[in-house]
This record gives sequence, structure tokens and C-alpha cells, in this order.
Amino acid sequence: MSVSIAELTGDYILDPAHTRIGFVARHAMVTKVRGAFHEFEGTAHLDGADPSRSSAQVVVKTESIDTGVEQRDQHLRTNDFLDAPNFPDITFRSTAIEPRSETEYRVTGDLTVKDTTRPVTIDFEYTGNAVDPSGNLRVGLEGSVTISRKEFGVTWNAALEGGGVLVGDKVVLEFDISAIKQG
Repeated sequence: MSVSIAELTGDYILDPAHTRIGFVARHAMVTKVRGAFHEFEGTAHLDGADPSRSSAQVVVKTESIDTGVEQRDQHLRTNDFLDAPNFPDITFRSTAIEPRSETEYRVTGDLTVKDTTRPVTIDFEYTGNAVDPSGNLRVGLEGSVTISRKEFGVTWNAALEGGGVLVGDKVVLEFDISAIKQG
């Protein structure tokens, strides 16, 4: 049985078993590579009466990147891309949450990749809530944002023989969230 938005007020943690933090990037100018991070943690405070007073923060472990190709994943962990040994975390901390409709929210915050922090705005859709078989209240959200990897100091590339580059600048970050209410 689902509850009303007002009843959702409280503190939540991301359920890593049912949450996906992924990305899509253009490869060789012709296709897209999809991947995800498998290790992360996140918390949120939802204010059902005044969503603008809500907040969220997420920490993603760069070492956990997975595109399904180990050689590529190892390269993505190097200084050419995420430099996982020196920058083990990607972080996001919300600075503002704006309701756009009953089910749409615009979340602005500071995204830090490597040593660069920039503001980003992510549009989320509230997909519902439910009490799971263990008695936990869960909320679902889906969102995405396109960022320029170069703006975060991730500039490595290789020129292609026929023109263009191996890795596109634009990266779509994807969030499929299941969060569990605490307390």
C-alpha cells in the first residue's frame, strides 16, 4: 500500500541492491558505451510538506566502475580518466530541490569528479512508493543529466584516422533509485 507524499517525510538511505548509478558515453563517434558504478552510498532527507527543504548526498567509489570490458574498466580507473587511486570518490551534494510538478523534481547540487567541483542540475521523476515484504517504506526516483567530462578534468582522448575522437565529451549520468526510509 503506498502512502501520500506528505507521509514520506523522513530520512532515507539508498538501497545498493536495487539502485543503479550508471552512465552512457559515445565511443568512436558511432556507438555508445554503457556502464555503472557498483559501490556507492547515499542518504536523503525528504520533506513531503515542503520538498524544497529536502536534501541528498551520494558518494560513489570510482574503483567500482564497470562497463563489462575489464581492459576498458582498468583504463577508466587510471589518471587518463577517473584516477581511482588518487580520487577514490565521486561525490554529489544537493544545494537546492525544486518541485516541478507532483512527480517531477529538479535537484541542483555540487558534483565532484577528481579534483573538480561544478554545479549540476538533475531532473528526477518520482516513480512511487511501497512497503516491501520486510516492512520497509521505499521510494523510487529516476533521473539523468548530461555533463561535459572535460569540465571535470577528464580530458584524455585519441584522434581517429578518419576524423573525430575515440571518446565523446558528453556523458549522460543515469540514476535509478530505490531509497529506504529510516527509523
